[in-house]
Amino acid sequence: MKVLSVNVGLPRVVEYRGEPVATGIYKEPVGGRVAVGEFNLKGDAQADLSVHGGYYKAVYVYPSEHYEYWHNELPEMDLPFGVFGENLTTAGLIETDVNVGDRFGIGTAKFVVTQSRQPCFKLGIRFGRADIIKRFAKSGRSGFYLAIEKTGELGAGDEIKFTSREANQPSISEVVRKRFNL
Repeated sequence: MKVLSVNVGLPRVVEYRGEPVATGIYKEPVGGRVAVGEFNLKGDAQADLSVHGGYYKAVYVYPSEHYEYWHNELPEMDLPFGVFGENLTTAGLIETDVNVGDRFGIGTAKFVVTQSRQPCFKLGIRFGRADIIKRFAKSGRSGFYLAIEKTGELGAGDEIKFTSREANQPSISEVVRKRFNL
């Protein structure tokens, strides 16, 4: 299990249905080591802290294994790492293998899995298509959020090391199946 790409971005204002909307969904891969702060990665921020970011949604993880599915679903689109708004694009760490409450280290930072992602209209803005929200939810490929338990630094290529497993908690995929009636 490892990090393939670290992606960050600052909020920007875009037009949505003729109105300005602030969003932090536009993430770009960055090289080198990235500082992990108390609530996010250096160079990253969220536009609406009432639904994104904060302690329980500090870092968003999306498995690289899902990109093949999306390339097949959306062959006309360019899908670089970070396009789903994720901070970490990973390999070997998918929703069926991760439970709420699991803890792991990446680089010198420590994290705890808090919840699955529930897509909002801003994913539709990023993809330029409103149908992506339902398609994303129905796919069961949600990714998941992490809280930061110990600040540090991380980078692409870092190994993801489980430090404790929460056997009595649901997997992220179980949460997604119940949330979206899959």
